[in-house]
Amino acid sequence: MGEPYTFRLAKVSDIDDILGIEQASFAVPWSREAFYREIVENQFAQYLVIEDSFQPVGYCGIWLVMDEAHVTNIAILPSYRGRKLGEMLMREAIKLAKMHGAVSMTLEARVSNHVAQNLYKKLGFEAGGIRKNYYSDNGEDALVMWVEL
Repeated sequence: MGEPYTFRLAKVSDIDDILGIEQASFAVPWSREAFYREIVENQFAQYLVIEDSFQPVGYCGIWLVMDEAHVTNIAILPSYRGRKLGEMLMREAIKLAKMHGAVSMTLEARVSNHVAQNLYKKLGFEAGGIRKNYYSDNGEDALVMWVEL
């Protein structure tokens, strides 16, 4: 297809781009300091970026603890949505998790975010429970989803 999209691990120099994607995507975005701690200090964290012509247009964070992977966050720039980049990025995150020995992966999705839930179901995730009042911006519940890798 000739798409220019590439994947790589995030670096400190990507934090401004990741922060821009985060701010464009979420009502309560993570801070620069939070991303710095994740990328530099958190031994369990791995962050992937998806690039269009060397410019990050999306990112996904996962924590790898023992044999389990937890997706902390995933976002695509609004102007790049609808191109299946989120699916491509999740598939790369799953590959990364498997490379690090993960046998299962989990994540939370807003109960109202059916687009995200449908993507995760397409990738084999199943609903596993509800985290009540999980999201601090409006108290919305989170649907916990799991997949065996």
